[in-house]
Amino acid sequence: MAEAKAITQPPTGLQRASDSIFRGLCYSFAWLSVLVVIFIVLRIAFAAAPAVRQYGLGFLTTRTWDPNRDQFGILPEIWGTLYTSLLALAIGGAFGVAAAVFLSEGYLGGFVFSLLKVFHLEFHGLWGKLPERVEDILKNLIELLAAIPSVVYGLWGLWVVIPLIRPACNWLHLKMGWFAPFGTDLSGPGVLPAVLVLSIMILPTITAISRQALVSVPPKLRMAAYGLGATQWETILAVILPTAARGILGGILLAFGRALGETMALAMLVGNANLVSISLFSPANTLAALLANTFPEAHPKEIGVLMYAALVLLGITLVVNMVGAFILQRASAGAEGGK
Repeated sequence: MAEAKAITQPPTGLQRASDSIFRGLCYSFAWLSVLVVIFIVLRIAFAAAPAVRQYGLGFLTTRTWDPNRDQFGILPEIWGTLYTSLLALAIGGAFGVAAAVFLSEGYLGGFVFSLLKVFHLEFHGLWGKLPERVEDILKNLIELLAAIPSVVYGLWGLWVVIPLIRPACNWLHLKMGWFAPFGTDLSGPGVLPAVLVLSIMILPTITAISRQALVSVPPKLRMAAYGLGATQWETILAVILPTAARGILGGILLAFGRALGETMALAMLVGNANLVSISLFSPANTLAALLANTFPEAHPKEIGVLMYAALVLLGITLVVNMVGAFILQRASAGAEGGK
């Protein structure tokens, strides 16, 4: 009885005070975060207001960027931002989800499993699941990619990726010269190397979040699928991936947000040309690269125009986040309705 009374004792005055202080700090920091975001947006909007009044919506639909003639347009930058981000998301998303499935399910595939078995490596599980040490090493290596600075990725793209793909692109140009509308000649920085490097940069985000979503799938679902006679691939494609779809989609949306705002690597690799082209071999430009390259030498009037471009980039990311939140909400409602 004495022990029960000790458990049910009311909180002391010190505990109530510390709880109130902790709640107050949580609310304060939460509202402070909101206020900081609002301040940043308003500050950028205030600086961009003169350019918005002068150029209006034509700023979004024209292609010329010439400070000497006082002509500014960011249509190529908007196109380049969306084009490179979507292509990188397609490549990085495919490889990221595949890597997450590999790490969470440990599926080696027949050829790889047989090849590793030749070296007398021991595996556990019904289908040759990866050893825990190997899985941890691979997971840490993939996550380590997120710690590499953007400028290092840019240098790697300049000195490794472009020389590596240039011979294949030039060969394609010789063999398919008639394919001129899409371009096949890569003589320097362009969309293709920028997309390849950007896809590697967003790979850790997609892989880490997707793996966590896949690992969180209840084991009973796997066992139930195996009990019904499903193979591992049938279980992965028909049970595990649909169940973890919400988490995977969240990781993809976070990676898309990073791709939209990536600056230094794209500034070094995309070519910084005001062109609107679907060619993977043509140089292009992005809003983040435009801001990074132009701000250091911008005159006061051009700063307002650049703030207008920054406001457009903020608007794009806001729309992406709103669409992502809507999709996640629909996916969550569908998942709850299917239970």
